[in-house]
Amino acid sequence: MSDSSAIRTALFVPGTRLDRVSKALASGADAVIVDLEDAVPLSRKSEIRREVARFLKEKGDPKIMVRVNGPDSAFFADDIAQIATATLLTIIVPKVESVEDIAAIHKVLLESEKENGLVSGQIEIIGLIETAKAVDDISHIVHARTDPQRLRTVAFGAADYTADLGIEITRDGVELLYARSRLPIACRAAGLEPPLDTPFMTDLKDLDALEAEALKAKQLGFQGKLCIHPNQIARVNRIFSPKPEEIHHARLVVEAFEKAEAAGQGAIQLDGKFVDYPVVARARRILQLAAILEKP
Repeated sequence: MSDSSAIRTALFVPGTRLDRVSKALASGADAVIVDLEDAVPLSRKSEIRREVARFLKEKGDPKIMVRVNGPDSAFFADDIAQIATATLLTIIVPKVESVEDIAAIHKVLLESEKENGLVSGQIEIIGLIETAKAVDDISHIVHARTDPQRLRTVAFGAADYTADLGIEITRDGVELLYARSRLPIACRAAGLEPPLDTPFMTDLKDLDALEAEALKAKQLGFQGKLCIHPNQIARVNRIFSPKPEEIHHARLVVEAFEKAEAAGQGAIQLDGKFVDYPVVARARRILQLAAILEKP
């Protein structure tokens, strides 16, 4: 987890509806994703790209990310060239399937940053994992290294993943469990931020089901969730935020352990529970996240 950011919620806004960005920024979402891919018809790609580029230059905000078209599309290079602005820090790249994809994206970003007078390496990548090939190769993808380093983390895209496999998304999501389980482990092993979970699309009105799905994702090791409607933000933020009692307990754990460690002990009991280095490491991560979320 970055010392300066955490993404519990990232809310999509169609590139065709830039009038909704202000409302999205005010929704409580940690990030807003302006979508140039699925939300924009082929006939309007160039037009909407120009409008988004102009919007970013005039009203850019570090919380605004852009989902560009895929690296294998005819639109990708022009997307990057036009939207690379001083406030754009992260792009969402769909259909990332290999280390070679990361290298190719990096090359285009380097060229665009130079042409637009930006610092080399300013724009990070969140790669969307949306195919069987990507899930199968996830360990290699997250270990892809560039100079400067680009890959911030990955996100899971269940709609395209299930379409690739020819299966349907169900309410309990059992068909997604294998892919969901692999992403957090791979990111942790590679030293990346925890991944973002797929949007909840089964029933936008069923917020209890949304909350249950978010809780499953948290338990698997995701840091947050992609969202497609403002009414999802509060529920998902709550799931991925430490509860006051968790923060209080984490402080007690760290304080008690540091005191014991200074006295030469490597394991203690606190309120009848065993505390050692792994327990303390989790407590420190809870306090780190709480500190990040307290920042304005």
